[in-house]
Amino acid sequence: VDCMVALPTQLFYNTQIPACLWFLARNRTNHKFRNRSGEILFIDARKLGTMTSRKNKILTDADIAQISEAYHNWRNTNGNYEDVQGFCKSANLAEVEANNFVLTPGRYVGTEEVEDDGIPYEEKVAAISENLKGYFEQSIELQQRIKTNLVKVGIEI
Repeated sequence: VDCMVALPTQLFYNTQIPACLWFLARNRTNHKFRNRSGEILFIDARKLGTMTSRKNKILTDADIAQISEAYHNWRNTNGNYEDVQGFCKSANLAEVEANNFVLTPGRYVGTEEVEDDGIPYEEKVAAISENLKGYFEQSIELQQRIKTNLVKVGIEI
């Protein structure tokens, strides 16, 4: 196995499940490309794609280019490959063995790094709670207005 690419859900019309592409290479030590023996590239493309309808998604040309660029940079001797947290990782066989030879890209690439906005968790929860309280009050007011309008047209609730 040379490379594993996890694709997003909803790419196919007859099923919603995600698919995984397996890139196989017979000779990973030839002189056309760099020696990749003992390595597997994992690409997690599940977050890529654009919805074309409520049920279907497509990979754009930019998405396909991002995937192929990662693979070609990893494979070529002059490629500028770097692991990207949450997207791609080159793993050696020891890492694959440590994961019981499970070839799911998500196990290796990890999750994207999320920037910390510096606001403490407690403050975020307090702000969300305050907003929610306002929405509940607004909901009660709207319910009362709807009931009043229904009574005006002869409907009692």
